[in-house]
Amino acid sequence: ETLDITFRKRMLRKLSDAIESWEEKLASALWEDLHKSYEEAYLTEISIVKAEIRHHIHKIGKWARKRAIPTPVKLFPSRSHIVKEPLGCSLIISPWNYPVQLLLNPLVGAISAGCTAVLKPSPYVPNVSKVIEDMISDTFEECYVAVVQGNRDVNSLLLAQRWDIIFFTGSPSLGKTVMAAAAKNLTPVILELGGKSPCIIDKSADIHRAARRLAWGKTLNSGQTCIAPDYILIHQDIKQDFIKAFEKEVRELHGDDIRQDKHYVRIVNDRAFERITGYLNDGKIIYGGSYDAAERFIEPTLLDNPSIDSPVMTEEIFGPVFPLITLNDEGRSFLEKAADFVTSREKPLAFYYFGKESDGWKIIGMTSSGGGCINDVIMHIANENVPFGGVGNSGMGRYHGRDSFEAF
Repeated sequence: ETLDITFRKRMLRKLSDAIESWEEKLASALWEDLHKSYEEAYLTEISIVKAEIRHHIHKIGKWARKRAIPTPVKLFPSRSHIVKEPLGCSLIISPWNYPVQLLLNPLVGAISAGCTAVLKPSPYVPNVSKVIEDMISDTFEECYVAVVQGNRDVNSLLLAQRWDIIFFTGSPSLGKTVMAAAAKNLTPVILELGGKSPCIIDKSADIHRAARRLAWGKTLNSGQTCIAPDYILIHQDIKQDFIKAFEKEVRELHGDDIRQDKHYVRIVNDRAFERITGYLNDGKIIYGGSYDAAERFIEPTLLDNPSIDSPVMTEEIFGPVFPLITLNDEGRSFLEKAADFVTSREKPLAFYYFGKESDGWKIIGMTSSGGGCINDVIMHIANENVPFGGVGNSGMGRYHGRDSFEAF
């Protein structure tokens, strides 16, 4: 039944209608689990899935069409074609940080390609996971799309089954577990992982624009974003100006008392809170630094020149702590030093540069990352025409738009 394009479009419309009907409950659950405001929930979760569905409904007929390709003279008079067929039954495992978008966006690709799917939401956001389960069971037959709840033991049971494709979003360490399990059945995997995404600020940068966009990108979801800027490599000539500008832009975004801002998300659980606040001991705090365990609130914090071997510089932060590493032009150029620093570490999911565009393209050519922006952060994920994915330790495979269709 899923081979029929009309059926797939009908299922995509059913999913779109379900999100529309359940939007209020999804937003309420995101507030309960993460203190995520409706505006942020709509911007970063619901609207992205809706746009993805619209794009697939519009394009699926073209993507799925049998395509004639050239045939060499030696094979005359035969003809050659590429035929798109669904891989089959898919397992989609999502994380807790964007629990709606990162579960349902891959599902759009699975439906579009003609697959069936088992969805495994995160147990760390129980309210969101329950609403999604209710929404899916109310919308689809279980033989077509099903939701399975549980912790890592359930993950292990699911991964022990034979699938036609596994789509996993999470940490590199869990990604290795998924890949090892998939290897037993030669199951293809899409791994959307994470890592330490660098932000380079050159002396040619517009300081106020860089500060504004980094203040937004680092405080979005309280830094609990796989493509959040993780640390800053900054030219020493502009460091003090940037610190002042960053303080100003955080206040402009969230007010003088950030804790009172309804748009400032809380840390997901006590364990994550303890891990992130532990990073505050890894460097000198030059801005922020306050926190409240009862609320799991952590103020946006700048850390000055921590040791490059400290936990804050070796582990993915996944929170609002922002280490600054100062570089200069002595001996070699700032750009060369920044590129060496980035390439000496695992390949990141995202890469950000603030400065002259020509230098941005230059350093992108000197490094390797899943994606990124010049003079902005995070926004590359919002373009459905651009594939999203990692490289090396930050993942493999890609999705969004046509690439989601191709993935499944």
